Amino acid sequence: MTNWFRPTLPPDIQAAVLDNRDRHPDALVRRKMLVLWAVHLGHSREQAARLANVGVATAKRYVIAYRDGGLDGLTRREPQRRSVSDLAAHADAIKKSLTERPVRTAAEAIERIDELTGIRRGLTQTRTFLAGLGFTWQRTRAVPMPPKSR
Repeated sequence: MTNWFRPTLPPDIQAAVLDNRDRHPDALVRRKMLVLWAVHLGHSREQAARLANVGVATAKRYVIAYRDGGLDGLTRREPQRRSVSDLAAHADAIKKSLTERPVRTAAEAIERIDELTGIRRGLTQTRTFLAGLGFTWQRTRAVPMPPKSR
């Protein structure tokens, strides 16, 4: 069985870890520093994970990030990868069409978008996409009338 990496921090890195653990503006970086500090003090990964309120696998990832990239590797934040809708490429045409000839229902919007783009989405996806374009749904309701007086 191989030994896992236990960081031994030199004094200058210790000072940086302690400072970042308490004062860094990003809570995630503070949590990473807490895990690194706990493992440096001799705690197991399980104990460090419990202390920082993260999973053991997450604590392991933090220690490996320090091993591979030092403090820069630990403080670096990767941007969240977000998928882009296929409809996004057609957003201008959809907005123009729905502004010129408004639809009455979401089902009608689905049909129109399908005619324009050839892409068919469900009710919830269509509503979410159109809300992102700035469209709102207008509801019609009965207007309460006072009873007729005789």
